[in-house]
Amino acid sequence: MTLILWRNVVKRFYINFGILLFISFAQIEVFGQVQPSESAPVPKIVAIPRPTAEEVQLAERSLATFLETADPSVKEINQKYPGLISVRVPPVNSATIPNLAPFFQSKHEANLEVAKQGDIDVLFLGDSITDFWRNPTGAYAGKPVLDKYFGNLKVANFGIAGDTTQGVLYRLQHGEGQGFSPKAVMLMIGTNNTGQNSAAEIAEGIGAIVLELQKDFPKAKTLLLGIFPRSSVNEPVRAKIAGINSIIAKLHDGDRVQYLDIGSKFLDAGGNISKEVMSDALHPTTKGYEIWAEAVKEPLASLMK
Repeated sequence: MTLILWRNVVKRFYINFGILLFISFAQIEVFGQVQPSESAPVPKIVAIPRPTAEEVQLAERSLATFLETADPSVKEINQKYPGLISVRVPPVNSATIPNLAPFFQSKHEANLEVAKQGDIDVLFLGDSITDFWRNPTGAYAGKPVLDKYFGNLKVANFGIAGDTTQGVLYRLQHGEGQGFSPKAVMLMIGTNNTGQNSAAEIAEGIGAIVLELQKDFPKAKTLLLGIFPRSSVNEPVRAKIAGINSIIAKLHDGDRVQYLDIGSKFLDAGGNISKEVMSDALHPTTKGYEIWAEAVKEPLASLMK
């Protein structure tokens, strides 16, 4: 069967039954791996639409009817390649399933000790980009900037280099969200999910973290940062990050969650990231941390009032 004919068959199915048909190929996983754990709750405003059990059953019945009356050539393909024409239900989003990589456990335990001590004004939460606020020297030295702009505050840095949305969820649910009551949280996470999750999935993961923060710290307000730009202008990850940020911006409620996208401050007129700002086009240099601090010092101070 030609590709054009096959497309016409699928198109006719869409028109006749008006339901979603997922075509699966043996070597392609459209929705990623199925995970055994339970997904964390996600705010409706960033949730990916998913069919109900009744809608899935309707789709399966409609597909069965379609196949019974399909052209012989379509039936032949269906028999030759079982499962090629099928109704697929998207599995649970891995970005919303709490899960910490084993090699991050020691850093998680160190954060737990900080949490137990309490007496924290501001929580910095994220991955390496947040983690490196603690670096006193080197290519990504953020501590001199931290001391300069936030030295008067009691800051807890729960950034872990390499972490993901699912890692942050796990950490919060396993002790990093207990034992203290910050006035504000600065959250940026998701860049390490871009290799395995879609923009919509990552946005769900970030939304789940925001819900968890509101549950763990009912008195705190969250400064939710858009994911910083990375790589070169034409790299696909740039578009994916823009897509994520456009979704998580909806979490801004003018009260407990303030969304702020400062990504453009790291770019030149052509959209490029200079080595002076991010020497590897991902992690801020000391100059990059200066740009970051200047952009968030007033919003953070406002949230802490």
